[in-house]
Amino acid sequence: MSIKEIKEILQGEVDSETLALLQKDERKGVQKLLESYNKRLAKLAKAKAAFMNRFQYEQKAWAAGSIVAGVDEVGRGPLAGPVVTAAVVLDDSFDLVEVNDSKKLSPKKRLELYPRILDKAVAVGIGVGSPELIDKINIYEADRVAMAQAVNNLALRPDLLLVDAMNVPVDIKQIELIKGDSKSNSIAAASIVAKVFRDELMNDYAKVYPQYDFEHNAGYGTAKHLAALKEFGATPIHRRSFSPVSEYDFNK
Repeated sequence: MSIKEIKEILQGEVDSETLALLQKDERKGVQKLLESYNKRLAKLAKAKAAFMNRFQYEQKAWAAGSIVAGVDEVGRGPLAGPVVTAAVVLDDSFDLVEVNDSKKLSPKKRLELYPRILDKAVAVGIGVGSPELIDKINIYEADRVAMAQAVNNLALRPDLLLVDAMNVPVDIKQIELIKGDSKSNSIAAASIVAKVFRDELMNDYAKVYPQYDFEHNAGYGTAKHLAALKEFGATPIHRRSFSPVSEYDFNK
């Protein structure tokens, strides 16, 4: 076989007999391809082990016959736009190994995983806390209200919630996990869904309010956003209880 043919073979799964034959091939190019192949396998094995470790809370719940949902939020810090939450119910057939804390994933990877999560999840619910709600009851409480919305918007009622360092105001048993999106695949999936949903929402707002660069800052206080805020004032989607938005609320 040519090195090009061997490279193509090593892109997929290779049986032990073929590997044994390739290991006897003394060509340097073949040995380098085998080295790369083995590194890729080791990396994948490590990722699968970490993925399974992030299912430990769910597995305990499943063993007890419980339905478990992961809950997470995005958008507590921005100056504009809503806080968005997601609740995701998975089962033991879920196999998207790349699912992890959304902050550890590139925007491209999040966009790739988003429809696959929606397809493979048992149920997904979304909650939205508007800027008006945030200004009325504060961001923390608006976050909790939006989390309850997400849970209540699920197509089925979970027996257990795994929540990223929050308490959801619903009558369901909960486990609060610090950095939960790195400890639970259900929370990680929820973090990706919430992040992509909110980013797409802010992209839509960017078309309505192009001066604020929402498609690039998602409502966070970047230099360009702050400059637009100073020049044009606050929009209806700005959080007027947040500083420095309150300084540039020309309509108050």
